[in-house]
Amino acid sequence: MAARSAPSCHLRLEWVYGYRGHQCRNNLYYTAAKEIVYFVAGVGVVYSPREHRQKFYRGHSDDIISLALHPERALVATGQVGKEPYICVWDSYTVQTVSVLKDAHTHGIACLAFDLDGQRLVSVGLDSKNAVCVWDWKRGKMLSMAPGHTDRIFDISWDLYQPNKLVSCGVKHIKFWSLCGNALTPKRGVFGKTGDLQTILCLACARDELTYSGALNGDIYVWKGINLIRTIQGAHTAGIFSMNACEEGFATGGRDGCIRLWDLTFKPITVIDLRETDQGYKGLSVRSVCWRGDHILVGTQDGEIFEIVVHERNKPFLIMQGHCEGELWALAVHPTKPLAVTGSDDRSVRIWSLVDHALIARCNMEEPIRCAAVNVDGIHLALGMKDGSFTVLRVRDMTEVVHIKDRKEAIHELKYSPDGTYLAVGCNDSSVDIYGVAQRYKKFGECVGSLSFITHLDWSSDSRYLQTNDGNGKRLFYRMPGGKEVANKEEIKGVHWASWTCVSGLEVNGIWPKYSDINDINSVDGNYIGQVLVTADDYGIVKLFRYPCLRKGAKFKKYIGHSAHVTNVRWSHDYQWVISIGGADHSVFQWKFIPERKLKDALHIAPQESLADSNSDESDSDLSDVPELDSEIEQETQLTYRRQVYKEDLPQLKEQYKEKQKSGTSKRRERAPGNSIRLHFVHGYRGYDCRSNLFYTQIGEIVYHVAAVGVIYNRQQNTQRFYLGHDDDILCLALHPLRDYVATGQVGRDPSIHIWDTETIKPLSILKGYHQYGVCAVDFSADGKRLASVGIDDSHTVVLWDWKKGEKLSIARGSKDKIFVVKMNPYVPDKLITAGIKHMKFWRRAGGGLIGRKGYVGTLGKNDTMMCAVYGWTEEVAFSGTSTGDVCIWRDIFLVKTVKAHDGPVFSMHALEKGFVTGGKDGVVALWDDSFERCLKTYAIKRAALAPGSKGLLLEDNPSIRAISLGHGHILVGTKNGEILEVDKSGPITLLVQGHMEGEVWGLATHPYLPICATVSDDRTLRIWDLSPSHCMLAVRKLKKGGRCCCFSPDGKALAVGLNDGSFLMANADTLEDLVSFHHRKDVISDIRFSPGSGKYLAVASHDSFIDIYNVMSSKRVGICKGATSYITHVDWDIRGKLLQVNTGAKEQLFFEAPRGRKQTIPSGEAEKIGWASWTSVLGLCCEGIWPVIGEVTDITASCLTSDKTVLATGDDLGFVKLFRYPAKGKFGKFKRYVAHSTHVTNVRWTYDDSMLVTLGGADMSLMVWTNEMEGYREKRPCDSEESDLDSEEDGGYDSDVTRENEISYTIRALSTNIRPMFGIKPHLQQKEPSADERPPVSRAPPQPEKLQTNNIGKKKRPIEDLVLELVFGYRGRDCRNNVHYLNDGDDIIYHTASVGILHNVATGNQSFYQEHNDDILCLTVNQHPKFINIVATGQVGDSADMSAAAPSIHIWDAVSKQTLSILRCYHPKGVCSVSFSATGKLLLSVGLDPEHTLTIWRWQEGAKIASRAGHNQRIFVAEFRPDSDSQFVSVGVKHVKFWTLAGRALLSKKGLLSTLEDARMQTMLAVAFGANNLTFTGTISGDVCVWKDHMLCRIVARAHNGPVFAMYTTLRDGLIVTGGKERPSKEGGAVKLWDQELRRCRAFRLETGQASDCVRSVCRGKGKILVGTRNAEIIEVGEKNAACNVLVSGHVDGPVWGLATHPSRDFFLSAAEDGTVRLWDVADRKMLNKVNLGHAARTVCYSPEGDMVAIGMKNGEFIILLVSSLKIWGKKRDRRCAIHDIRISYCKDIPSFVIQMDFSADSRHLQAKHKRFLGHSAHVANIRFTSGDRHVISAGGDDCSLFVWKCVHMPH
Repeated sequence: MAARSAPSCHLRLEWVYGYRGHQCRNNLYYTAAKEIVYFVAGVGVVYSPREHRQKFYRGHSDDIISLALHPERALVATGQVGKEPYICVWDSYTVQTVSVLKDAHTHGIACLAFDLDGQRLVSVGLDSKNAVCVWDWKRGKMLSMAPGHTDRIFDISWDLYQPNKLVSCGVKHIKFWSLCGNALTPKRGVFGKTGDLQTILCLACARDELTYSGALNGDIYVWKGINLIRTIQGAHTAGIFSMNACEEGFATGGRDGCIRLWDLTFKPITVIDLRETDQGYKGLSVRSVCWRGDHILVGTQDGEIFEIVVHERNKPFLIMQGHCEGELWALAVHPTKPLAVTGSDDRSVRIWSLVDHALIARCNMEEPIRCAAVNVDGIHLALGMKDGSFTVLRVRDMTEVVHIKDRKEAIHELKYSPDGTYLAVGCNDSSVDIYGVAQRYKKFGECVGSLSFITHLDWSSDSRYLQTNDGNGKRLFYRMPGGKEVANKEEIKGVHWASWTCVSGLEVNGIWPKYSDINDINSVDGNYIGQVLVTADDYGIVKLFRYPCLRKGAKFKKYIGHSAHVTNVRWSHDYQWVISIGGADHSVFQWKFIPERKLKDALHIAPQESLADSNSDESDSDLSDVPELDSEIEQETQLTYRRQVYKEDLPQLKEQYKEKQKSGTSKRRERAPGNSIRLHFVHGYRGYDCRSNLFYTQIGEIVYHVAAVGVIYNRQQNTQRFYLGHDDDILCLALHPLRDYVATGQVGRDPSIHIWDTETIKPLSILKGYHQYGVCAVDFSADGKRLASVGIDDSHTVVLWDWKKGEKLSIARGSKDKIFVVKMNPYVPDKLITAGIKHMKFWRRAGGGLIGRKGYVGTLGKNDTMMCAVYGWTEEVAFSGTSTGDVCIWRDIFLVKTVKAHDGPVFSMHALEKGFVTGGKDGVVALWDDSFERCLKTYAIKRAALAPGSKGLLLEDNPSIRAISLGHGHILVGTKNGEILEVDKSGPITLLVQGHMEGEVWGLATHPYLPICATVSDDRTLRIWDLSPSHCMLAVRKLKKGGRCCCFSPDGKALAVGLNDGSFLMANADTLEDLVSFHHRKDVISDIRFSPGSGKYLAVASHDSFIDIYNVMSSKRVGICKGATSYITHVDWDIRGKLLQVNTGAKEQLFFEAPRGRKQTIPSGEAEKIGWASWTSVLGLCCEGIWPVIGEVTDITASCLTSDKTVLATGDDLGFVKLFRYPAKGKFGKFKRYVAHSTHVTNVRWTYDDSMLVTLGGADMSLMVWTNEMEGYREKRPCDSEESDLDSEEDGGYDSDVTRENEISYTIRALSTNIRPMFGIKPHLQQKEPSADERPPVSRAPPQPEKLQTNNIGKKKRPIEDLVLELVFGYRGRDCRNNVHYLNDGDDIIYHTASVGILHNVATGNQSFYQEHNDDILCLTVNQHPKFINIVATGQVGDSADMSAAAPSIHIWDAVSKQTLSILRCYHPKGVCSVSFSATGKLLLSVGLDPEHTLTIWRWQEGAKIASRAGHNQRIFVAEFRPDSDSQFVSVGVKHVKFWTLAGRALLSKKGLLSTLEDARMQTMLAVAFGANNLTFTGTISGDVCVWKDHMLCRIVARAHNGPVFAMYTTLRDGLIVTGGKERPSKEGGAVKLWDQELRRCRAFRLETGQASDCVRSVCRGKGKILVGTRNAEIIEVGEKNAACNVLVSGHVDGPVWGLATHPSRDFFLSAAEDGTVRLWDVADRKMLNKVNLGHAARTVCYSPEGDMVAIGMKNGEFIILLVSSLKIWGKKRDRRCAIHDIRISYCKDIPSFVIQMDFSADSRHLQAKHKRFLGHSAHVANIRFTSGDRHVISAGGDDCSLFVWKCVHMPH
């Protein structure tokens, strides 16, 4: 038995020998306290050279590979490897965790760096993209993430002199990053001609944008901005691994073993060559340097740490050394002295002093060493080698005694015999050789019994036997010294073994987990004296077991620190220490052994905090030493809340099935019924598996939950109100400290927690994303700002939330067993406790993680199962109730005492002002004083104490109490049986609410003429309920068996009940006493029905496929209906009582004649015409429509028809109650659907007068009463969720423009790489060479000046130096909307075309540009809030969703200064098609073009994504915030309008409801505007405008326009609304209309554009003016008073613009495009002078040399000559069929007046003037020309239909 509990002694890590120099850099620093911080294996080490003492940080679970020091030099950040690696920020004084950062990287964390003020931390991952993350580490929150590079990144650093800038370097690259919003944007460093492109290993930032970096060839590269300006050659002779900046300058260390010091301008100060010093050696390589004052720390590749004092630089101190790279396997301890010997694959053998913690001897061998042993006299040291030889050395001077090689394979183990005469050597070839020591190691014998390699050997104390273990896990014995195998096990029985290092054998059975591979324990060593055993395994864990340890799966204590496999472990000779060695981390750990007797003094040493637990979580036999679990708790732990189908999956399932069903839905379906139902009362309370879920609210109402409903019960009025936001079982409930808000957690694949207001019943926040399967416990913090929750996933994740923001603050794994409760510390918001099965843990928050410490029980008790917990009166004290009836009192993490409180488990406790109240399984409520010293009062819950006002009956005395709460002078008690009671302090008990107990509820019957119903359940009770306003249980009767069905007789006097054992009984309906009972069947009785009228016959259907018909009067069976192939589910009589309709489990619909039971065949058409007395059938033509699209996954369990035969109610397996119009013919009928039950609805029944519907939930055991609201009765309630499975297939209308916009695939013209070789460019002029993985920089800052030669014969011209964008002709109206706005009181307008945002002055026509986008802009909006004046947001296209520079992004910028304020990179592909600011201007809403049309809400100033959700499966055109709200917005799109609310981080949506208006159908919605009182207006494709109140359609403004309403604008000033549509101009109509606030009256404006029909794409209203953007790329200003139109901007309608010609002498130019127009533009006046419509697409134009005529080549092959003055046609001719591509009018002179070679770059988005890039066009550049006198360059865009005019900047002469 002893072996089953963990040993009571303990190991404490005392020293670690080693330093990780290999594969790591820059990992060694001085802290502020002059200690040295570094890491080895999985341990962070803080070493004090003065005291020669080490402290350890052990919060990591795997190898640490990176380290950064906070600028204040007390905090350290370390990053580890692993599948889910995390970063710990910890304090180097206390070695406690301050913050944990996780869930961002995979594989490992390669580099870390703090910024200047230490607020932010940057990390680089080891994943394939080498992701770069920026963290707000105190909050544990990731601010930004981007792919780093395609190859390894070696170093990263913040620029300490410029904010928000970082530099990273690595394989063949260096990148300069800027952080803006959530976007990290890189620019590659340009190596140019100054230096070779090569790998950069380390870097340091300095002032004036200078960056110094160390390269692989030993040079130092100096960067200014992103350009390499100089190199310092030969700084080192090989790679520079480390660079460290300090006040005095820089220190560098390299592979050449030298340290160089440099001053602040990087002039050399001195060189220190470590290879030349005393301790130095050839091949020494420096991996880390740190220079502080006059000390320099150096870490080397081989694991040494040197300290150098600058003025004695030739005498470095060696302060730490360890083994070098290579596996470490050999370990031996000296038999008499505190020495340990290790040998490694680095071929060195080292002797360590365990007292001085130092290396005292080292010797290098020829071969890698695999094992070691010291003879008993301590003179000889034997080493086994990898090549099969072994060597014996003298310990004192390390001289060789012998070297023997008898084997070819590695030697794994050797041991001297206890008498010192023999040496046994075990080899990989499965043999053991025995050598004589005194005979100069002559071979004496050989043991050859093993079939596999030898792993362990042990001698017997008398040296006569040897036992071995081999790789197969076999244990064999041999006689010594001959080596004969011992076959007879009896002979071995009494042998005492001198040492125990074998891993198999009876004595060590318990070290193996129950199911484990035999080779994962590498080493054990037994301590006979202390009766403990230490083991080392492949998972980096050292464990202590009791010895001997006989039963498998024994308990243990575990210690982490080694990261990879621990290869060997040994006790020191006096058992003071344990030495363990790590294979891959080649470190030596020395642990101090603290025996039991010393532990008591060590109590004040709190257990080492670590994220992994130091006690045995994993031992399998955990339950063995705990008394049997209480039956109730046992049951509860068996509950799994897994679902076959989660509600979250329904939409996807529906989509899949819809695909399959496409063909079948041609028939026109019935409308949904006019009636609706409303939840009125719920009988039930969930107590059977939940605790502490019942509270008083502020105003004295009672809040609790049942099924998927949060219930607020008013006990004065006996009414209930419901929170119906959940869609599956609620499992837990917590009350906010102000008692007005409630948090509830539910079951689900990604379960959510809703925080809602008990007054308004509206959700305030919804939290999800971090739990799986369900949330089983929640708790608010004392200040009400935070919430803790626990999930029911396998590791019972604990999450801490800031619930208002919906942010996860911290997360941790809780325990592998169930956790019942979480409680937040009322005094310290960062602390909490969790309690559960054998689990009590005390947590504190550390950044993004939580650090848990197990409660320390000590000798007081055992690890009990905790059912509840509360905090006491100080932050240290906590109380918990156990499953055995005790209350445990805790101080800090230590158990102080236990008090017996109840018989059986203590399920609930509650803290009062002074004292506590507890409730237990014994049905007793106990009041306690404030220290649990004495019990003040107890109340037993008994029937005798029930007060007369009770709403029901207590089923049994002393029911198990599951929840207790106090308030309003009462104690509120919830029981396991589903009762809620109120106990008055003076004793009387009032029953308020009750439901069925545990077990499924199926039977339901409503009375034929009274408002009562009967239910029967598997809990073996029959109950009668009053449905009238008194809402209570009238009577209850216990049955001998559970029941599944019941039925009232037509006169209401008798009640028939079918039981689960095949019997049924008839009872008096008033007294519930038996009248008669029968038992004819073996299986469950599934339905029971009296015949109508006099109730002469009773039909009894059972699961064994028969229906028995009984004569009620004579009590005889008169008929049996046979012929069903499966169990019977439903039975109905016809009106005459002559025919039965039957449903079976095989989905058969059968008919039988009564009373004999003959089977009848009735065609389905006829069956409809029969008058049925009741209809509960779910099959047949009349109810074909009730089966959902996903009928394969879900079953309809019940149905019931109203007595007027119009509405059919159904219940199904997914918990939905639905109403259909009867008969529901045709597949997939329309319905109204209601969620309240969580699991399957087992039965539904209308009351006798159809005024109420009663529904039963199977597993949720609740009886729900719904009131029926008739068609006329229309008080609309928001909780109706009325929708049908298949959206109506009627078309939403058609319009060419809409279709076109919907189908445009915005081609992403992400800048591809330039394919042509670029000749003759000086490297420093290359702006950047884009590599395949990365697009050119976004900056369009003009590049360095560069001369452009023009070979002009004649006078010498000044060369052109630069181009500046001056004018853009064009506006993107064809597929974008709402993208023209007024700024500055109407003086300026802002719009966009191509990838440029344009601010256009109305008066002067001057333009200024925002050019930071790198691809087409698709949407634009202006912030209306006065605090954010002139703030504009623009969204662009982008291809990938990887957060790199090519991802779609939104820029928020200042329209006047053109400063970028924030860049938001989106997490979805394709692009952003709509943006909208909230009322306060702080939030931004964006809509994606991805297939899900993702809606995202951003806090744009911080670049933080608040919430995101898939919007709709078809295109969403616009989404806009309500102008008065920060949480409400509306989205419109293809057959879609949705009303959204932001709750915390969740987006909740309601579909627009059409059902309120006759014949309204969902159309494609194109635009949205808002009115007061929650009115919303949406413009449709048909020209109507829909008016919505909340989310209900309340009227339609028919034909507001004749064509689609593309744009709507709400004026904030006066509430007037502008609409714009597609319309042919007519006398009274107009494409723009101005409406009053309610869209009742309007005034139309005509746009005098001369087009056949006007199509308005954008409207905006300023002071007295309306701004209109049209499909024809014109922006027009319309005066409201005089309706005068002024065209401000015009451009080509359709691209590409192929033709471009400049006038020979004036600043005019001509353009011709696919839209069939030729336009004449004036550069000086900034406008279009004239245009002519040719009727065909034009391809090319050319002026005559005089400029008086123009030739135009057409796409259809003709050419036309026009006179310029009038643009009249002068002549035309057609000789060619195909398009004319170029046309020239010949010159009189032979010499062209001007020649320039312009290069269309391969990515065709830049103009390249002799290779200088100008970015602006988003599409390809179609054409380019210089104007006369080289004053301007004109470029014509392809698909962006824009003309850009660039001003040429000439060089001075």
